[in-house]
Amino acid sequence: MQHFIIGDIHGCYRELQDLLDLAALATGDAIIALGDILDRGPEPLAVFQFFRSKANATSLYGNHEDKHVRWLRLSHQPSLAPRITRHKIGDEAYPELCSYLESLPRSIELPEAILVHGLFEPGLALADQREEVIVATRKGEERFVAQYGERWFDHYDGEKPLIVGHHDYDRTHEPLVVNDRVYCIDTGCCYGGRLTGLLLPEFRFVSVPAHRNHWAELQVQYAHLA
Repeated sequence: MQHFIIGDIHGCYRELQDLLDLAALATGDAIIALGDILDRGPEPLAVFQFFRSKANATSLYGNHEDKHVRWLRLSHQPSLAPRITRHKIGDEAYPELCSYLESLPRSIELPEAILVHGLFEPGLALADQREEVIVATRKGEERFVAQYGERWFDHYDGEKPLIVGHHDYDRTHEPLVVNDRVYCIDTGCCYGGRLTGLLLPEFRFVSVPAHRNHWAELQVQYAHLA
């Protein structure tokens, strides 16, 4: 069985389907998104329904999932991207969405690699990582980067390769591989870049181009929600 690890989808459902078509997975293969499956893209409901209903597909809990969960609890004032997603999904379905998001795993360890959405603190085992770090909440990331720098992945010292999303670090819309140990596969799909997946156990990249710069268009279309 293969595991197909997908970078930040951000509501880009058509690109997700393009990627899965290109990957040509077998029936028993597993699909794991690295988090941030919603926000900034045009079809958050379709992406949510895909992961909610497909038996062999799941996602990690990323900082955008965290934004929605905290908004529902009235402990977080959201930015425009979550507001657009809630508007598209509707208030009636929104609690169910947030309940599903909150249930997602914060990390997954596979035989070949460790998966987290955001960051990973060196010198600590996976079980000892702080949630605000691996999820990459705003405050968690600020504190982490202040200690380890923007290229935190140069300090990774885990026994297994690490696969993360969260940022298109080089802003090239191409995956960043650091010392064959850290695989950063957010390639900016919602910004007009690419959607990238990594097939395990062979560590083979599969990538498709975005249909357009979705986030630029949505910011204009929904400016009234800001």
